[in-house]
Amino acid sequence: MSPKPPGKPSVAIIGGGVCGLGIGWRLAQAGCRVSVFERGQAGHGASWAAAGMLAANAETEPGEEALLGLTLASQKLWPGFAAELNAASGIDVEYRETGTLVAATNRDEAEQLRFTYEFQRDLGLAVEWLSGAEARRREPYLRPGITGAVWAPDDHQVENRKLAEALKAAFVKAGGALYENCPVTGIETQAGRAVGVRVGGVRVGGVHTGDDLHKAEIVVLAAGSWSRDIPGLPDIALPPVRPVKGQMLSLRMDPKAPLASAVLWAPKIYLVPRADGRLIVGATVEEKGYDPHMTAGGVLALLDAAWRAIPAIEELPIEEMWVGFRPTSRDDAPILGESGLDGLLVATGHHRNGILLAPITADAIARQILTGTPLPEATPFTLARFAAKSATAPEIAAE
Repeated sequence: MSPKPPGKPSVAIIGGGVCGLGIGWRLAQAGCRVSVFERGQAGHGASWAAAGMLAANAETEPGEEALLGLTLASQKLWPGFAAELNAASGIDVEYRETGTLVAATNRDEAEQLRFTYEFQRDLGLAVEWLSGAEARRREPYLRPGITGAVWAPDDHQVENRKLAEALKAAFVKAGGALYENCPVTGIETQAGRAVGVRVGGVRVGGVHTGDDLHKAEIVVLAAGSWSRDIPGLPDIALPPVRPVKGQMLSLRMDPKAPLASAVLWAPKIYLVPRADGRLIVGATVEEKGYDPHMTAGGVLALLDAAWRAIPAIEELPIEEMWVGFRPTSRDDAPILGESGLDGLLVATGHHRNGILLAPITADAIARQILTGTPLPEATPFTLARFAAKSATAPEIAAE
């Protein structure tokens, strides 16, 4: 693929989440003519539904070693990325260095947590083992009887909704064109190359203009869990991405006396305290397609797990409940870079790491477009890896 036409290429980005907007911002800063097309309101999909955890250390589990270099590299970018974005947008994204605590509530959980801790420690990750008493000194509202915990001091958080709004503002201020409520109805190809997108739903002065061809030298597919559904994608460029449903809710704490100061993980739950007093509680993991409904069972599971970690949450009012759809690839890792179709790059499939990986995703795709060379940390995550795995998989004999 040759993704770098002479000069500053024109770029059409499908998807206005934090990854699409981040890519657009970087390219607009570099002087490219960039348009972002979003089927709904920019930043209000998976980016809006997320919790904003930046936990490359605490969340690493066996089987995810290949992803670690990418997540750690992106986590290191976050302080500078947040500061630059705050200045460019005028919106504070609330990057907070709170650390992350992973707690076990009984001996069996502590044994499993100790195994995970030793695995993370052997990888050289920044994690510390705490006794139950030490964990409760750090977070006094934890349930009495906590048997052990892992402290990850370098794992922090950002306010993902403010992040989405800041990226939107920074992109537009840098000269980008944002088209909201404007679904892409097809990717236009000529002679085996993507040459633009067909868009629908554009309204000018209240009048629907119909589907139009928006020409671009480069197209970037960053449509989250909908990335596979864009018409016009040839089979070679179809990303193996599906939606994984997550139900979440938020509780209202007293911001002057919060029940948690750090991001807290406990069995089947995470709790993210916000500066304004909200406590984000998430999240279910469900293979339910695009089912948008909150369910009694989902809410019960969230509240029960949260109560088992911090019993005092039972007195807190519920402020909001929502559903999001994680864009999940076949191996739970992102798909970044070349698609197999000239002129088309892919940035999707981030699963639970979309917020964490937003800075490095923006840098990787922008670099590919501007220089024609991939970012080294992103090279293992192209779409081609799935074809390679299929080619090397052993044949199953027919019965």
